[in-house]
Amino acid sequence: MSIAPDPQDIYERAKTEGRRRMQQPPLEQSATGFIAGVTIMFGIVALGVVAALLEPRFGPEVAKLGGALAFGVGLVFLIVGRSELFSENFFDPIAAAIDEEGNGVWGRLGRLWVATLVLNLVGGAILGGIMTVEGALPAGAAEALVKAAEEIADKAWMATLARAVLAGALVALLSYMLLATNTVAARILVAYMVGVVLALGPFDHVVVSVLHLLMGVWLGDVAAGAVAHNLAISTLGNVLGGVLLITLTHTAQVRSAERS
Repeated sequence: MSIAPDPQDIYERAKTEGRRRMQQPPLEQSATGFIAGVTIMFGIVALGVVAALLEPRFGPEVAKLGGALAFGVGLVFLIVGRSELFSENFFDPIAAAIDEEGNGVWGRLGRLWVATLVLNLVGGAILGGIMTVEGALPAGAAEALVKAAEEIADKAWMATLARAVLAGALVALLSYMLLATNTVAARILVAYMVGVVLALGPFDHVVVSVLHLLMGVWLGDVAAGAVAHNLAISTLGNVLGGVLLITLTHTAQVRSAERS
């Protein structure tokens, strides 16, 4: 039985992984972000398909639970495939940037965030566009995806911000927990649990929510303005939750231990 690493060891692993990510060649970085968007869209589509199958017989609450359980598979694909969502680049690269110091490293970190977010959305939008072709989705799945998009669009901006803070913290916590695992099986379990909780909330991860909304625009009557509105608020909330609540807290934990 393997022993979980202590916080100092986890943080060292984070710095190593963060340096790797910020030093990726542009093509590798672009492909990684693009594939992550495609992969997470599989989870979104799975949510819609399973919810559509369950709701007629078991009702909306069971359908929501089943959809969340299906969405978790998308996060497993993402993690095992070593692709990266926007907010996965909070904990590891920030740990590396703090260790390296200097103005240049923060510029590289900013470019990594922007490139990953844009390519996540492009990859997901391309697969989502393919799935809007008539007959591509099973019966009822389009309606389930539109319903999910409408729920996201109808929330007040403060609720969206709060849920985005929670989503940012949750995915940054995933990054931390993955560094504490030593086996593929453990990585799968952690990724799946986080994926289910993310969808069950539902919490507003900017990539997931914006792709949901895009499907609502293309398949239903969700206003296009809801996409830009959610993009701005969810991005802010994800950064606040992922950076302030998780990343900097763990950094303070490790730095305090080093000084004692």
